[in-house]
Amino acid sequence: MAPTDASSASPDYDALLAAGRALFPGVRIGRPGRSRGYRATTTVLRVLRARWKIDVEGAGNVAGGPAFLVGNHVSALDPLVVVAATPWRVSAFTKVEWFQGRGAVFFRLMGQIPLRRGDRAVTDWAIDMASAALAAGSAIGIYPEGSRSPDPTKLHRIHGRVLLPLLAANPDVPVHAVTTAYTHRRRRRTHVQVRVSPPLPLDVAALTDAEILTAVRDALLALGGQTYVDASSHAVKARRQAAPPPPPP
Repeated sequence: MAPTDASSASPDYDALLAAGRALFPGVRIGRPGRSRGYRATTTVLRVLRARWKIDVEGAGNVAGGPAFLVGNHVSALDPLVVVAATPWRVSAFTKVEWFQGRGAVFFRLMGQIPLRRGDRAVTDWAIDMASAALAAGSAIGIYPEGSRSPDPTKLHRIHGRVLLPLLAANPDVPVHAVTTAYTHRRRRRTHVQVRVSPPLPLDVAALTDAEILTAVRDALLALGGQTYVDASSHAVKARRQAAPPPPPP
């Protein structure tokens, strides 16, 4: 997929951007899906990837044009290694807290799309913003576990809060499963294996929500070799944090 540069905003995009800024008062969200700094930022990422050895399997499965890249979520680096190793322009959904911390400028330059947990108006806006990015030829990265896995060998319950309405709004856009796995080697260099599936055979109009989520889950499991946990990663991490520490040996 060749990168695109949709730097000239349409009136529809301008309206979406204004609505997003109203939904996130006091938060600089940049230009989700259409950041003018995207190319320069990804070029720097590729220069700095010396500490990563990234192998990508199946990159040729993604044709030109818009696409959904639906991934497992084992590390905060997942979206970065994908764009560092491919020419694709990818905007991923990112919790809004990342736009308020030290690395906020990075997420703005990457054109990431902010989300706020449990906020229906923000979710609807984010779906519209992602649809606009797709219309401009970009790919959209989605991590439907909703939170990083506390165990990289496990895939947790897939959520449809964003995924299902986004697929319904863009039924002709191909959907690819993408998995990442990390192995730390000597001299602190990290080996990353990225696998990309062919387009999933999803007839969104003919399948139920449960069937779509099951198909995505099974594709991720087959591609990434993880085992499945029928619980949300967020709930699993909350239970671990609430558990009393083990007794001293």
